[in-house]
Amino acid sequence: MPIVAQSTETTDWVSRFADEVIEESERRAPGKPVVVASGLSPSGPIHLGNLREVMTPHLVADEIRRRGYQVRHLISWDDYDRYRKVPAGVPGVDETWAEHIGKPLTSVPAPKGSPYPNWAEHFKAAMVESLAELGVEFDGISQTEQYTSGVYREQILHAMRHRGDIDAILAQYRTKKAPAKKQQQKPVDEAELEAAEGSGAAAEDDGSSGSAGYFPYKPYCGNCEKDLTTVTSYDDDSTELTYSCTSCGFSETVRLNEFNRGKLVWKVDWPMRWAYEGVIFEPSGVDHSSPGSSFQVGGQIVGIFGGKQPIGPMYAFVGISGMAKMSSSKGGVPTPADALQIMEPQLLRWLYARRRPNQSFKVAFDQEIQRLYDEWDRLEAKVADGTALPADVAAHSRAVRTASGELPRTPRPLPYRTLASVADITAGHEDQALRILSDLDPANPLASLEEARPRYDKAEAWINTHVPADQRTIVRDEPDTELLKSLDEQGRESLRLLLDGLAGNWSLDGLTHLVYGVPKVQAGFSADATPKELPPEIKTSQRSFFALLYQLLVSRDTGPRLPTLLLAVGQERVRHLLGA
Repeated sequence: MPIVAQSTETTDWVSRFADEVIEESERRAPGKPVVVASGLSPSGPIHLGNLREVMTPHLVADEIRRRGYQVRHLISWDDYDRYRKVPAGVPGVDETWAEHIGKPLTSVPAPKGSPYPNWAEHFKAAMVESLAELGVEFDGISQTEQYTSGVYREQILHAMRHRGDIDAILAQYRTKKAPAKKQQQKPVDEAELEAAEGSGAAAEDDGSSGSAGYFPYKPYCGNCEKDLTTVTSYDDDSTELTYSCTSCGFSETVRLNEFNRGKLVWKVDWPMRWAYEGVIFEPSGVDHSSPGSSFQVGGQIVGIFGGKQPIGPMYAFVGISGMAKMSSSKGGVPTPADALQIMEPQLLRWLYARRRPNQSFKVAFDQEIQRLYDEWDRLEAKVADGTALPADVAAHSRAVRTASGELPRTPRPLPYRTLASVADITAGHEDQALRILSDLDPANPLASLEEARPRYDKAEAWINTHVPADQRTIVRDEPDTELLKSLDEQGRESLRLLLDGLAGNWSLDGLTHLVYGVPKVQAGFSADATPKELPPEIKTSQRSFFALLYQLLVSRDTGPRLPTLLLAVGQERVRHLLGA
């Protein structure tokens, strides 16, 4: 029996949707598992905008599971969609792939060098792996398998018998399109990633309209495999269908009650599946708010199949910051795999859980990722000490665990910006990285780099793939003797104070206190003086002192946080470079 009590986390959007979905499921299909759905088209790299199509129902489904209900989260792989274009920037793909346009995605060769049997499986595999890392449980449905095995045969014949009704619904929205406005393309790092309407199938026409009338079904050609076909006749009684291909000129007559090489057009296919699967909840992109969108039209067509439209929110775009710097992106858009290369799954889940579906947000690939991690670590601390707000507690809970249990996590989650700095400075030398990280807290040193993984590996990947070479940290080999000679007495005194305090403050906290304290002491204040006790010019002195240290250590005005940098360089080398 399900646990009917509502979640205590009633202040977040996930719980509110879970309440609605449970109520609606009991009304439509009492006693049966709750069905939520997502649709993904493996027509190319499945990006972080598409991920919202999955994470929104996942989070709702997981909350319903926590309450003791059975739930099915269906992901329909729209791998029987037509191949529309050759995506730019995909390794192993060239202009010869254009000859496959019009074929089912599962009939298109995978990129060169891929271990997968076809185009769809190649791009599906990366998403499946990412969803596993994110803790997303789902039932995958291949639309190629559904259509070619005849699962939808009765639904197809039903749609053909009611083609006049379907045509009448679609006719309400057919208008002459205005000329498309030429839009300036956004820079990649400002681009908004949206899941194209209908899981990438929005550009598909309403159906096959010719001299024989309207048909909501398109055969794939028996000769060239393309969907550039027109139905020229159909008999409801015998189900005899004749079509011709405008691509290769082939034509044939088949019996639709035996024929499995074609599919319903998108605006009919989607509502047919709602009815067939009994979908209660499925979100859709903001583009569905426009008149004639697939979701709006589907709400009318689903009744022809004896079903009801799912409830579900329109979800907003997902933005990207720092994408222009990416060297790992395939096809010019970042995928969940790209994000998981540089961030733990808990952080990525949190980004989708903490914002309502109609709120847009950005996934950071630039320096902003360090601020996001700082915010996440502060939230973890607040949750641990009981000071977090209820909605934040709920979002945190959804990020770190599912109904099946906790996601694997880093045993010692050291600050991401510190790990990135250490990975930057040590350039792959793990023994040096362990030495530095062990010095962060001498009272509780890191015994092994494994304690800091996988967060350390994510930070290292971010440094290696998203930080330009001219921003990497290279420690000087020899002192800058010219700069040292040019220092006035105050500059030389600041270095003496720092060097005198190194040995006694050799930890992250100790060095932080030391580097901020030197300008205070020089100005006649205590190193422990708080900002409220100090004149404003102390901040100017601190900035000048920091810039001097950066120049002497890395020949730049800025760099990693100085305490981390000093630990990384090591006492002996610091003394050498500062002219001890």
